[in-house]
Amino acid sequence: MVHVLSSRVLLRPRDPDRSRAFYGEELGLEISREFGTGPERGTVYFLGGGFLEVSGRSEEQPTPTLQLWLQVADAAAAYEELSAAGVEVLRPPVKEPWGLVEMWIADPDGHRIVLVETPPDHPLRYRPGI
Repeated sequence: MVHVLSSRVLLRPRDPDRSRAFYGEELGLEISREFGTGPERGTVYFLGGGFLEVSGRSEEQPTPTLQLWLQVADAAAAYEELSAAGVEVLRPPVKEPWGLVEMWIADPDGHRIVLVETPPDHPLRYRPGI
């Protein structure tokens, strides 16, 4: 059995500087650590309970099945902030039939990112009898 100690998503963007500006400045992710030098250096961002590493470079199109799921405290506030920062909003916040509030954005390479708000009465937060 594999004993996993840590994990992170590795992202190889077409334009590393633009992606670092997106994740660090526009999305506002905090940096965990950086390594290497030059435009293809590595930057590791905190993602709540995980990490996102932006490093290297790729000439390939983004993988359509790769999507990031990021939980936020307030999807409406995130929408206002990100829209004002010029982030491409694919879909504004909508309360889904399963009770979560979701909005969709895209990074500079077109990777889809869902920002999710868990309302106070959602089963992910509240379980009667527990």
